[in-house]
Amino acid sequence: MGSPVQDLSVLHQRREQRLMLALALPALLVILLLVVLPVGWLAWQSVYHNGFTLENYRRIWSEDIYWRSFALTFQISLLVTLLALLLGYPIAYAASVAPKRWGIIILALVVLPFWTSVLVRAYAWLALLQRTGVINQVLRQSGVIDEPLALVHNSFGTVVATLHILLPFMVLPLYATMQQIPRDLMQAGASLGAGPMLTFWRIFLPLSLPGVLAGSTLVFVLALGFYITPELLGGGRTIMISMLVSRNVELYDQWGAASAVGVVLLVAVGLIFFAVSRFIPLDRVLGQK
Repeated sequence: MGSPVQDLSVLHQRREQRLMLALALPALLVILLLVVLPVGWLAWQSVYHNGFTLENYRRIWSEDIYWRSFALTFQISLLVTLLALLLGYPIAYAASVAPKRWGIIILALVVLPFWTSVLVRAYAWLALLQRTGVINQVLRQSGVIDEPLALVHNSFGTVVATLHILLPFMVLPLYATMQQIPRDLMQAGASLGAGPMLTFWRIFLPLSLPGVLAGSTLVFVLALGFYITPELLGGGRTIMISMLVSRNVELYDQWGAASAVGVVLLVAVGLIFFAVSRFIPLDRVLGQK
């Protein structure tokens, strides 16, 4: 038999646990309705059609259209991620080392495109890159080209527009990481005789790698699921995974095939997050720290 004090302590702990569960219940219901049930329905659709079947997954591994779409999607996502890193790192670095006023201006310019919808930005790039667009007209009038360049309705236009849309998702995690790097370390390196370039390579760059990994993961995963941009800028020639899902549903009424593609993509994204979590916590990737 426990003492009365211990019994009261146990009752208090149980009451506190029930209270915490009651407070978390609305959030758990939202997760159940918006995440668990849709994903469960997606998985069920992919393996059930007049009975249990793995035909939808067999088609993914056996038909070339699926392989080409997956390969193209990962290639474009990887290219966009690399370009976003090359462009975003100097921008984030400039914002982190500049005076506070200029840093705010730089970040405001980076975030400004968020005020415009993705669809509007995609149409803007379509107007700029098409054969009669602004860029081709300027190049022809300048005598640089004689015939319009094919800048749209291909992978090039898809990469350019996707890069513009996802660039802030690279800059912001980089900036957050760079802001946490103590400037005293840079001064200590300089006091020991290291030049600015050596100080950057030996001190600043290694300390900013968590931001590089977080930003790269966000950009890559978001690019995997892009739909509107490749649909408009690809012109039907750049078929990414999201477009394959849409066509399976809209054109062929193959919900099972579309669900199987969605499940495979979901598993791929989960594996990516799992691999990244081995190096940095997921809350860093998701911007919670």
